[in-house]
Amino acid sequence: MSRRKSRIIAFQALYSWDVGKEPLEELLKFQWVEDKNEEEELTFSRLIIAGTIEHIDEIDDLIKKNLSPKWDFERLSRVTVSILRISIFSILYQKETHESIIIDEAIDIAKEFGPDDSYKFINAMLDNISKQKRC
Repeated sequence: MSRRKSRIIAFQALYSWDVGKEPLEELLKFQWVEDKNEEEELTFSRLIIAGTIEHIDEIDDLIKKNLSPKWDFERLSRVTVSILRISIFSILYQKETHESIIIDEAIDIAKEFGPDDSYKFINAMLDNISKQKRC
């Protein structure tokens, strides 16, 4: 399992937490994951999931702050929101991973799982947040 797979698992778990109100304890058991032999990667997924949920208010505030005045947070696809959430957590708190890698991974996940051109929106949002963080 790779870091990319770990991020996909984290995205899927966060989506389940958001949409299905799945308890964190259940999510972290990874019952839907086929290959549970890669404990290091599952540990990385757990870190992203738990960290994102722990900082959810701060992360959601950043998303809302960076939305166009025409857009309401509730109008965003829950898939898009889940990808943004794990990525913003990583940008803010996972200093060992370069921001460009995090953004590239988010774009790839959005292309695979997100609606239509959501990857363009995600790219712009994460790039903007990354630039703000550097200031």
